[in-house]
Amino acid sequence: MAAPPGVSTARAVGGTTPEGPLAVWRTEVVPESAVDSALPFPALGARSVAFPRAAPRPAIVLRTQWRADETKRDPHAHYAQRVTAVFIHHTDTPNGYDCADVPRTLRNLYTGQTRDQRWGDLGYNFLVDKCGTIYEGRAGGTDRPVVGSHTLGFNQGTTGIAAIGTFGRGTPVPAAMEHAIAALAAWKLGLNGIDPTDKVQLTSTNDKSRYTKGASAEFDAISGHRDGYATNCPGDALFARLPAIRKIAAGLQGRLPRASSDVALPASLRNLQQTSH
Repeated sequence: MAAPPGVSTARAVGGTTPEGPLAVWRTEVVPESAVDSALPFPALGARSVAFPRAAPRPAIVLRTQWRADETKRDPHAHYAQRVTAVFIHHTDTPNGYDCADVPRTLRNLYTGQTRDQRWGDLGYNFLVDKCGTIYEGRAGGTDRPVVGSHTLGFNQGTTGIAAIGTFGRGTPVPAAMEHAIAALAAWKLGLNGIDPTDKVQLTSTNDKSRYTKGASAEFDAISGHRDGYATNCPGDALFARLPAIRKIAAGLQGRLPRASSDVALPASLRNLQQTSH
């Protein structure tokens, strides 16, 4: 499938590795140096202060757990002041994978983006599989405002969450994936007191985005990749679920009265909400 106009594509190089055959990944991301999109904050970054509407931290499979080879990446993470928005992506890859194989697939993606594409690290801050498992992507600390390389022009002060799969029109978005994305977004935004249903102002850092460099633009706190860049990502089906994801995320922050919410939370997320307040 050809990329949309103005979209560069990257793929893991074919062949075999110690992990087995490399999966092909079409990443709808134009690499942007983290140095170019980040402000000059100290290398260690700054931990977020506590806010009253913070959501519970969901379970996250860390890089050490999916066995990322840390010698392949740039050892210096870059940080923004805080995260004020989340961009949702899809990896544009087959949906028929076995969730047990995702760690191996991530290692192949990591190799493709660092060794073969010469990126400093994975572009996405987090990835979520169809079973609802959340994986740490770019290194630097899951609770810190790590600058990724996922939405050209708007990597600064945002988090990129990629749904593993392809979610074009008519493709069902697994409920477990949807709720995991919402839980992750609620937590990341809650670390900085951001309501998932709010609008936020972001400043473009690149003329190749939908906005000229230096221009201020309004986004939903949970937006799709296509909102900031000329791409079909995250696919029509997943993009159409963003309003529901925002409501679920707001509910996890305790912002929606029970009577006003038309989104039913699964039992696992209701339990998280109850134990966090």
